[in-house]
Amino acid sequence: MVQTLAMPVAPSLSLICNGLQATSLSNFVSLPVSNSPKAGGLSIRCVRVGGVEIPNGKRVEYSLQYIHGVGRSMSRQILADLNIENKITKDLSEEELTNLRDEVSKYTIEGDLRRFNALNIRRLKEIQCYRGVRHIQGLPCRGQRTKNNCRTLKGKRVAIPGKKKAR
Repeated sequence: MVQTLAMPVAPSLSLICNGLQATSLSNFVSLPVSNSPKAGGLSIRCVRVGGVEIPNGKRVEYSLQYIHGVGRSMSRQILADLNIENKITKDLSEEELTNLRDEVSKYTIEGDLRRFNALNIRRLKEIQCYRGVRHIQGLPCRGQRTKNNCRTLKGKRVAIPGKKKAR
């Protein structure tokens, strides 16, 4: 079901688009407007779960992973607990969305999880244990070697003037 909507067009625009005289053209152009049965004509809606806007065009299993603290196994577990099939997020009904929000709220996610991890790291730094000292120095704390790698933690290489390799 497509209706046309007449909109006025500037004469200069029609002259540029068609290369014809503006006087020979009518001053209206027809544009198709689709009427969808959803709210008001626009069917764009954003699904918010756990304080995060998850993508509409992806399957629920993958769109749940946009929430900090929800990975592949947890998103599969949530879908299995709710007996929801893994369909595209925008196809979920309102009832399924409310059930999904309730289930996700049972887990520690987003701000609470970030705060919990930051408190743990702060505690390690305060008691000056090995891991805490490595966090303070900005070095890896799980036993990785640091001669060649760990550039993300150490930062960009700094050239030392006057140091040359022996030949």
